[in-house]
Amino acid sequence: MQPVRIGIVTVSDRASRGEYEDLGGPAIREWLEKALTTAWEGVARVIPDEQPVVEQELKDLCDKEGCCLIVTTGGTGPAPRDITPEATEVVCEKILDGFGEQMRAVSLQYVPTAILSRQIAGVRGKSLIINLPGKPKAIAECMEAVFPAVPYCIDLIEGPFLETNPDVVKVFRPKQS
Repeated sequence: MQPVRIGIVTVSDRASRGEYEDLGGPAIREWLEKALTTAWEGVARVIPDEQPVVEQELKDLCDKEGCCLIVTTGGTGPAPRDITPEATEVVCEKILDGFGEQMRAVSLQYVPTAILSRQIAGVRGKSLIINLPGKPKAIAECMEAVFPAVPYCIDLIEGPFLETNPDVVKVFRPKQS
């Protein structure tokens, strides 16, 4: 059986030029390695804050690479070049507002500037795309906050069945009637 494919996208001008070490992508991978017991492989990308580039990469990861989940880091603030949510919204058929609401609610417990964050999540075909902040600590906090709903969301969009380590994250799936 083929491993599940998960896209890990760092959106950063400096990291894409090699001027800055990408810490976000590796933080996502590390968290997923602890959380998932399903066999999976990461499809990692480091790209600049250019909306057409982000849109195309998200489309490719969904449509060509067959990723059931794409997790982005970076580009979610209010700065002029922060365009990850806009690119995500363009490529998605459905936006799932609860993801952003939950991530901001959790982040506000740690920093008052979480109200500046614009993370969103949405569905494109059989892929779930989630925008995370750029800091590794915030990545872990946000993943812990939303991941209990991720496997069931992927079930609903007819993606693969994801199983997790319950010591890391307890997934919620409604009981069948």
